[in-house]
Amino acid sequence: MAVQTVLKMGDARLLRQAQCVAEFNTPTLHQLIIDLFDTMRATGGVGIAAPQIGVDLQVVIFGFERSERYPDAEAVPETVLINPVITPLGDEQESGWEGCLSVPGLRGQVPRYTQIRYQGFDQFGNAIDRTVDGFHARVVQHECDHLWGILYPQRITDMTQFGFTEVLFPNLTA
Repeated sequence: MAVQTVLKMGDARLLRQAQCVAEFNTPTLHQLIIDLFDTMRATGGVGIAAPQIGVDLQVVIFGFERSERYPDAEAVPETVLINPVITPLGDEQESGWEGCLSVPGLRGQVPRYTQIRYQGFDQFGNAIDRTVDGFHARVVQHECDHLWGILYPQRITDMTQFGFTEVLFPNLTA
């Protein structure tokens, strides 16, 4: 297991634009993906981006059957997404509670597009092209924001809806 340290908000590396992956199916890329999944699982996350562990590449992973941090969320298939492109399918947005491994102990209401198309590649260079909605769409948008140097508090439009998880959700265990 290769659990990595997750960078925290305030670390300038989280604000950089990540570089595109140029080579697929390499031992280095496969190890990065293993490290990302190990780190996500060890920290109870539902997704994580390479910049969160200090790797300046456009790689995100996400997916879960059930999440203690988001107990009402529907399952999202485990996915490796590289060099993503997100296209909103309509103008409709919905606010929902988000947290982040790089912003521990806090949650905020973040507006996100309700339905998106995401495209990119898996670790072998195979094309991915999916249309999703609900929590799946929210997770993809959140994780891909990390590739563009955006943390979810930057997207909050009502700061009265931002606070410590233990205060906002006293019965939530994670």
